Amino acid sequence: MNASKTVTLTEEQISEKALAHVLPISVFMVLLVVISFLEYFGFVVYNEDIYPWYRYAPEQWVYPLQTIICLILIKKYWSKFEIGLLKGFKFSIIMGVVGISIWVLPGHLFGVMEMDEGWWKYFGFTDRKEGFNPSDFLGSNESFYWLVVIFRFLRMVLVVSIIEEVFWRGFLMRYILDRDGNYWNQPFGKFSLRSYIIVTFLFMFIHAPSDYVGAFIYGSITYYVAVKTKSLFACIVMHAVANLLLGCYVLKTGNFGYW
Repeated sequence: MNASKTVTLTEEQISEKALAHVLPISVFMVLLVVISFLEYFGFVVYNEDIYPWYRYAPEQWVYPLQTIICLILIKKYWSKFEIGLLKGFKFSIIMGVVGISIWVLPGHLFGVMEMDEGWWKYFGFTDRKEGFNPSDFLGSNESFYWLVVIFRFLRMVLVVSIIEEVFWRGFLMRYILDRDGNYWNQPFGKFSLRSYIIVTFLFMFIHAPSDYVGAFIYGSITYYVAVKTKSLFACIVMHAVANLLLGCYVLKTGNFGYW
């Protein structure tokens, strides 16, 4: 939306536009807890000697399903996102590199320096080996291994980058500025201390406690990119670059706890 142009929307149009920005990330988050839900009701049983793969390795079908559904929603609502022009392309790439480097540095140092667990884990200094490892399920089947890896990168680099930035920066930053009016007339990237605190801290709290510091710094950098470039596209590019590098780092180091 052109920041200099005021657009009159009906209450229904405002709600429809909000739904387009909120629904994809809501569906994504709901599907994240599906495995815990299935575990609670006894569907998931971690015994590969007795049960079929879809019961002892549910993430192998939940994550691809999550990716496909969210891609469908992104395609459905793309025209309502108002991605805009890409401004500050090199700047957004640099910020993506800086942001993800700061995020993974404590965990990397923990492993390299062979540190012990302690209170410093709340600053990211903790073991990152435990996590989604395709080899645990697929073993030596190289074709299926790379298929799973490709889906994982598609999820991280494309789906997560779009749905999170569309929600955090595209919707919530504006909503906080004018909750009772047509917040879509708020220009993208308009600075507000209130929106910075709320958006950044909420982004931080959806992550694990050991990631709080990294998420806070990364969220602050992304907020800065939004304010400086006035471009949702730039925020998506930054997020995509960061997640691409994170995925490559995980495959290289085996620190699967990061994804």
